[in-house]
Amino acid sequence: MQLSDFDYFLPDHLIAQFPPEVRGASRLLHVDGQTRTDGWFRDLPDLLRAGDLLVFNDTKVIKARLFGQKASGGAVEALVERVLDTHRALAHVRASKSPKPGSRIVFAERWHATMIERRGDLFLLQFDGDESVLDILEQAGRLPLPPYITHTPDDEDAKRYQTVYARDPGAVAAPTAGLHFTDELLAQLRGMGVGTAFLTLHVGAGTFMPVRVDDIADHIMHHERYSIPQATQDAIRATKAAGGRVIAVGTTSLRALEASSQHGVLMAPEGDTDIFITPGYTFRVVDRLITNFHLPKSTLLMLVAAFAGLDTMKAAYTHAVANEYRFFSYGDAMLLERELHSN
Repeated sequence: MQLSDFDYFLPDHLIAQFPPEVRGASRLLHVDGQTRTDGWFRDLPDLLRAGDLLVFNDTKVIKARLFGQKASGGAVEALVERVLDTHRALAHVRASKSPKPGSRIVFAERWHATMIERRGDLFLLQFDGDESVLDILEQAGRLPLPPYITHTPDDEDAKRYQTVYARDPGAVAAPTAGLHFTDELLAQLRGMGVGTAFLTLHVGAGTFMPVRVDDIADHIMHHERYSIPQATQDAIRATKAAGGRVIAVGTTSLRALEASSQHGVLMAPEGDTDIFITPGYTFRVVDRLITNFHLPKSTLLMLVAAFAGLDTMKAAYTHAVANEYRFFSYGDAMLLERELHSN
């Protein structure tokens, strides 16, 4: 398939620059084949039933962007892609000249790091001192808002660009489908017999990388780390056995579940994945998907086209633009039914 198959026109004013005033006060487009129903996210319980299982990504966004200087005095901006251990991290580094192995960087005039080696597009940084990388990021880092959000992150972003159930630090981008859920809505869903389960996939900056090839089969996908607890695996198997529906909250949850199931349902409870889901993919675990609206020509748009059907997604996006839904991370949501022949 060609990259142009996944393009659409989006007016700039539909890109949500801020979250809704109240968490969860978003619209919800229910897409079932060529049937599209406009609604509100607060009405999600009307579209679920007892025995369904919602699978959430509990990753927590870290303040991954650091600013500093090289020993020569040159400015450095680092975006931590992955925290490897207490004192080491892989990062994208922007500077007038890329730092060489052994070069020193001081961040926020306080924390010192050494560039150990280059790993592809990433730089391995080793931080000095007793404080962990996560502690340094919490004190000196800046929230890495997506590139299409133009304002400088503030205290409101620190609260709202995070799910209410986030608990495992490591993501540089939020699993945005989960931003719509409130504690009250979660309690309502559990009260009506809808199950909830959690996994962790630390979303990397690669999620925003553009596809630069015309034939999407030539695209090289980024890697992300995932972990699926035994309790979640058991809940999925029990839901399937009872005839319930497994509903992934966000493309990251779906990626983790499908990556773990390449050789059968949930065979690999943890690992790195570069799974690239495009039309023609056979889904093994996920029955329904809650997701936001994705960028034109993006791998995530390809994923939802694989899930619900390319023609279905083209029609849904045309409908969303015409009805002025809000797009991307702080925007509105969709509930997608899986295309029937994807089984």
